[in-house]
Amino acid sequence: MRKGALSTVMVALAGVAAGAIAMWALGGRVGPRFDSMPTTHGEWVTIRRPDGAAIRAYVAYPERKDKAPAILVIHEIFGLTNWEPTVVDRLAGAGYVAIVPDLLSSRFGATPADPDSGRKLTALLDPAQVDADLDAAYAYLDGLPAVRRDDIATIGFCWGGGRSFEYATANPRLRAAVVCYGPPPDSARIARIKARVLGVYGESDERIDATLPDVARWMQAAGVSYAYDVYPGTGHGFLKPGRKGSDTDQVDRAWARILQFYRETLE
Repeated sequence: MRKGALSTVMVALAGVAAGAIAMWALGGRVGPRFDSMPTTHGEWVTIRRPDGAAIRAYVAYPERKDKAPAILVIHEIFGLTNWEPTVVDRLAGAGYVAIVPDLLSSRFGATPADPDSGRKLTALLDPAQVDADLDAAYAYLDGLPAVRRDDIATIGFCWGGGRSFEYATANPRLRAAVVCYGPPPDSARIARIKARVLGVYGESDERIDATLPDVARWMQAAGVSYAYDVYPGTGHGFLKPGRKGSDTDQVDRAWARILQFYRETLE
């Protein structure tokens, strides 16, 4: 091969490598090394509710020789953005089958690219419809040959954190729920929760943090397992790049705690 052509190929390959590293880095503070990236298989699927409504979703599988627990990821108020699939890939890299449904899709179609438009559509969602979509995603996971039956947890962020907490009151089969800076359900429904619950909160998020003493008291009175951590130097949404504290070591601390919680509840 001529020297000029060889140089062109090398530059192109370097660009591909840099792009792959950058895409994975969106999912968290991971160093630019290929041996740090998970080996997973991800794909877009369509899930059908019993009434025939179609739900767009991204699912990823780990590389393991046995059946895996599964995690249902619930997106922020902006709908399903480019970030949530990186969370799914991250969880698959940790050994779980993971899925994130686009909770706008069964009613409005795919989440729009504009975040404000996504937020406005999310505000129009009926809670019963959201639970129906989550039930369909749960059933899809539970029916996969690669998943251990009824070994499923949730994780949600912001609006999705609140839905993760709320869904634990609606699905007694759920094993665990992670609530990332989301509001609690009505106290009257907390006694329905059978799952163990982990809360992840930012220090500068008094809108949510002010509820924590009451939530802890309600959970204890109902006999529901609930632990939570407040991460210093962080704000609401800090697990997502670009938010207060997202460039600190608290992101790694929070993810380590989340994965430890899943090991304790699902493994």
